[in-house]
Amino acid sequence: MAIRHQVIEHPPEAVWAVLEDPELFGEWVVGTSASWALDERWPQIDAALAYSVRLGPWSYEGRTVVRRTEPPRWLELEAESGRLGTARIAIEMRPWGGHTLVIVDEHPLRGLGGVLHAAPLDLLIQLRHRSMLPRLARTVERTSPKADTAGPPEKRSPATQVGG
Repeated sequence: MAIRHQVIEHPPEAVWAVLEDPELFGEWVVGTSASWALDERWPQIDAALAYSVRLGPWSYEGRTVVRRTEPPRWLELEAESGRLGTARIAIEMRPWGGHTLVIVDEHPLRGLGGVLHAAPLDLLIQLRHRSMLPRLARTVERTSPKADTAGPPEKRSPATQVGG
């Protein structure tokens, strides 16, 4: 399974504020070049956002649907990727002192990805998450009002890696 976690030095509400903005997904989801809401209900259950992926001259548009939401604690998504099938992406936010422990659990769910799901695919997803979680932390840092976190400013960092 591809599970990874990271502490983000902002409260869960600040992380949630980024997750509930469909246009910000393109900033922190690795591989996505842009994202936008398909309806006004995001992130309510069955609401969807669209995303685009560009690789050189090629581009692809996919769709991600909310399957479970409990603000500011849970967001579970089903990302649709055409012939590759769908993936389940669960994002959990736990209060961690004045910060947030973000846990991402992603795995292929349906279609070709689900059929071919094996350890090498989990490794690729882990590598993606290794970049994605720090990008999420930077997006939260950029979009959140400045809060006085522990320690002087020169000793602060936007995120602290916990492992995974």
